[in-house]
Amino acid sequence: MSLLLIIDTASAQASVSLSFNDQVLQTRTNAQMNDHAAWIHTAINDMLAATSGNYQLRHLAGVAIVGGPGSYTGLRVSMATAKGICYVLNIPLIILNTLKVMAYATNKENPTSQLLCPMIDARRMEVFTGLFNMKLEELITPCAMILDNHSFADWLENNEILFFGNGSQKFKSIVQHSNASFIDSRYTAQHLADLAYQAFSAQDFADLAYAEPIYLKEFYTASKLTG
Repeated sequence: MSLLLIIDTASAQASVSLSFNDQVLQTRTNAQMNDHAAWIHTAINDMLAATSGNYQLRHLAGVAIVGGPGSYTGLRVSMATAKGICYVLNIPLIILNTLKVMAYATNKENPTSQLLCPMIDARRMEVFTGLFNMKLEELITPCAMILDNHSFADWLENNEILFFGNGSQKFKSIVQHSNASFIDSRYTAQHLADLAYQAFSAQDFADLAYAEPIYLKEFYTASKLTG
């Protein structure tokens, strides 16, 4: 029996969830992206308080985060918060890949024989993306990709591919292949609970000392660009 805390600050809407095994007990969300760091600890305490004392922080068996790709600042917020809790309680850290979470949610809600291609907007014509089969096996390793009308051409010749995520509209505007289809798909706290519990059961834990967010590309600050 496992009480898990799940933190997702990878995108504009952050969430924290409390799950028992794979069942969501409590969840809180925040749409103010610049406020994630200040909001997160209050939200966690509020969730625990809502259990009427049945669960406290010391009861946690592990912490799972959506580790990226996504917002650089958001990824650092979740990683720092999770590491702090894991160190204090001596419990494991689980890191979920955002793109795999998206693929899992889409396949669960819309079962299909198509290949699954999540896309996260990375500005201009760039996206964070990967390609998965229906077993969530990686066919293209998650990466940062600049889209053009030749992107995924080899895969589209022999496979139907379902594209989704907030970056997929960029590709929809330029791709012409009949094997490309698009869907509006979002993951929920329940999808995160499913994957977090699967990882916990498999003891798929991150090395707490060396764990880092999944950035997929270097973060450029103003000093790097001008220095």
